[in-house]
Amino acid sequence: MDPSYSQAHRALALVLVAMGRHEEARQAMRRARELDPYYPMQSAVSAYERLMARDYPPALAFAQQATTVGPSFWIGHLFVAGVYAQLGNSELALEALEKAEALSGNSKMLSLRGYILATSGRTNEAEEVLRTLKSIARDRYVPPVAMALVYAGLGQRDSAFEWLEDAYQVRDVHLVFLAAGDPKWDALREDPRFRALVERCDFMRTASSIVHAGR
Repeated sequence: MDPSYSQAHRALALVLVAMGRHEEARQAMRRARELDPYYPMQSAVSAYERLMARDYPPALAFAQQATTVGPSFWIGHLFVAGVYAQLGNSELALEALEKAEALSGNSKMLSLRGYILATSGRTNEAEEVLRTLKSIARDRYVPPVAMALVYAGLGQRDSAFEWLEDAYQVRDVHLVFLAAGDPKWDALREDPRFRALVERCDFMRTASSIVHAGR
């Protein structure tokens, strides 16, 4: 109906990422950027798409572009942190995360911080993040996936799966990232419980093939 509607191209890209169709998603985001190049969300979603495709250098470039176009756009800084975490640079990841937290503190920031600390061997600090998340959860909703991610980073699989089960029960929207191939969940990906959970979620019929995306 409107081929120049950039938001539709971006939304299509997000669906394609969730289906593991990264080349098509990349093309959709290229078109979205062409139509609205100065909107930081376009660069941020491009970073997300490349991150899910395990193509980290362009993912970092897009995330940094999002922060350049929108310095106060917290999502851009969050993706910078996420890419650096996958590149193994925890210091730069935490530095970017601090910028994101200063702009919009929420459970996503804390969860990613806990994951980064856990995967870089800073166990005590990661466990402190868990205590903070649980304290916050007494007063307001915290997505169970936020807890599960920190436990996954700590290598505590049983606890991670307990929280993922809670996430399933409350229909936590963040479960879609498991099917999309988010590399943060790779430590759990070959566990039969992970495959069973993704299949139960049944986001799309292609999920069973995406689960094995250890690329």
